[in-house]
Amino acid sequence: MPRDLKIGTRGSPLALAQARWVAAQIAGRYPACRVELVIIKTTGDKIQDVPLAQIGGKGLFIKEIEEALLTGQVDLAVHSLKDMPAEVPAGLILGAVPPREDCRDAFISSRYANLAEIPAGGRVGTGSLRRRVQLLHRWPDLEVVPLRGNVDTRLKKMETLGLDGLILAAAGLNRLGLAHIYRGCVPESDMLPAVGQGALGLEVREADHDLRELLAFLDDPPTRGAVTAERAFLARLEGGCVVPVAALGRVEGDCLVLSALISDLEGRRFLRDQRSAPVAEAAGLGTQMAETLLAAGGREILAALYGRPI
Repeated sequence: MPRDLKIGTRGSPLALAQARWVAAQIAGRYPACRVELVIIKTTGDKIQDVPLAQIGGKGLFIKEIEEALLTGQVDLAVHSLKDMPAEVPAGLILGAVPPREDCRDAFISSRYANLAEIPAGGRVGTGSLRRRVQLLHRWPDLEVVPLRGNVDTRLKKMETLGLDGLILAAAGLNRLGLAHIYRGCVPESDMLPAVGQGALGLEVREADHDLRELLAFLDDPPTRGAVTAERAFLARLEGGCVVPVAALGRVEGDCLVLSALISDLEGRRFLRDQRSAPVAEAAGLGTQMAETLLAAGGREILAALYGRPI
C-alpha cells in the first residue's frame, strides 16, 4: 500500500520518540510507504510557566496538530492519549490505539525509596491536579509543589528546588529509555492514572478510509476497550486538566473492570468506585461510572469547580 505519509507531532523528546515508533511500525509493515515527521508547536508547548488548569487543559497540546490534520497539512497525528479531550473534533477519528505501555505513575527520588518514606512536611513535585489530590488524600502531611516542563526540566527543578520526590508517568520514562531513573511505581490503590495514560492515540481524518485500513494492524482491542470506557467517563464529567478525576480500565477476558475517582482540589472530598461490564459495553460502563460518582457527591464537587451545575 505505497503512499507518502506525514505524521504531525509535538517536538518534545517524548512526542518525537512516540511518533518515530509509529513511523517505524508503518515502515516495517509497509516498506513502500515514505513517512515524514512534521513538528508542530502547540499552545501547551509555548506556555510553560502556568499550571495547565489555569490555561485551558488537555486541548492545549493537540489543537494546532488537529488543525493541521483537518487542513491536510499532515495525514496522521500521534498523541499521548491522556492529552486528548474526550470529544474528538468533527471530521477526525481515532484510527488506531496501539498496545498500552505501563499506565502507572513513577516515583523519582534521590533520598527515599517510595512516597511512604517521606516524612511529614516533605515536598513532592507534580504538574497534575489528579496526582496532587491523590497525594494529599493519601499523605496529607506532604507539600505538593507544582512543576511543568519536559522530563529534563522537571528533573532539574527537583534538584534546584530541593524536592524530596517527583511523580512522572512511567510510560513516558520507559519510552525515553529512562526506566532506570525511577525507584518504582506508585500502586494504583494509592494513585489512579489519568484517563488514557500510557496509551497512544493515532488520529486521522474520518474520510481517509485507506489510511484507517493501513493503520488497523496497530490497533489493540483490549487497550481500545479500556480507554473507551475511561474516555466515556471523562466525557460525561466534561472533564480535562481543570478537574481532579482519574480512571483506569482493565480487560480481563471478555470483562472490562473500570476504577475511577472524583475529588475536590485538596483531596478531602474523595470519591472512588469500581464497576465491571462486558468489553462490548465499554462506553456505557464509563458513562454509568460517571453517573454513580456524580450521584455520590461528585455533582456538588464538580459544580463548585466549574462554577455551574453539571
